[in-house]
Amino acid sequence: MLDELVAALVCPYCREPLTLMPGNLRRPNGHHFDIARQGYANLLPGDAQTGTADTAAMVEARDTFLGEAHFAPIERALAEVAVRLLADGPEGCVVDVGAGTGRYLAAVLDAVPGRLGLALDISKFAARRAAKAHPRIAAVVCDAWRPLPVRTASAALVLDVFAPRNAAEFARVLASGGALVVVTPTARHLGELIGPLGMLTVDPLKAERLAEGMADRFTRVESIEVEERMTLDHADVSAIVAMGPSAHHADAGVLASRIAGLPEPVRVTASVTISVYRPV
Repeated sequence: MLDELVAALVCPYCREPLTLMPGNLRRPNGHHFDIARQGYANLLPGDAQTGTADTAAMVEARDTFLGEAHFAPIERALAEVAVRLLADGPEGCVVDVGAGTGRYLAAVLDAVPGRLGLALDISKFAARRAAKAHPRIAAVVCDAWRPLPVRTASAALVLDVFAPRNAAEFARVLASGGALVVVTPTARHLGELIGPLGMLTVDPLKAERLAEGMADRFTRVESIEVEERMTLDHADVSAIVAMGPSAHHADAGVLASRIAGLPEPVRVTASVTISVYRPV
């Protein structure tokens, strides 16, 4: 799929278009970037810091948990929003920033035949999965906090699902008439697990911080809450902890003991807000 989406990519150094060659993307000036055998392109600059990237274990846990369709209501709601926005939207691809395994982007592409998807993530382990998540996805390793290696005005829709938000870059890559969709957890998300397992809590001011971060570039035009009660066994609980930021902080032995102390199955709330933004 890189061959069809290479026109939407630019060099992270000189910001000029890239040419697809066997095994790499390159510029005439000598800048070149490898394409892994798993199908993703690595467009990280040489001085990039990847310490916050999801590890192989985190990506495996996310793939396992999402594969059980526990977040299917979120996927469906996101796809429904995308269908509405793209029905009268501009030409261009769907760019998912912090795409992880590509599951959410794949759900959107299933609902909008003909659109191409660009999955961006700083984790090479995530990009490996995303590259195979859908036949119309191309996966690229990059840093969401730097200028994205995406051509200006090339995206009809930008997705940001539980991911870093670089408002300036989102606005730059969106085509005229395009939209940004952001999915964030509410304070109730996984509430039944946070205390007993010592997980990281959702910032109670998250909504306010999101609004402030977007205010200079975007106006929120729609907000939808999606909330469902999941029935999880202990393996599911282990996976949901291991796939998120708490995985960086949890002691494996302590966590296993705490999970063993939970009822099985356990009812857990999935609660998110889907916000739609338009550039100002």
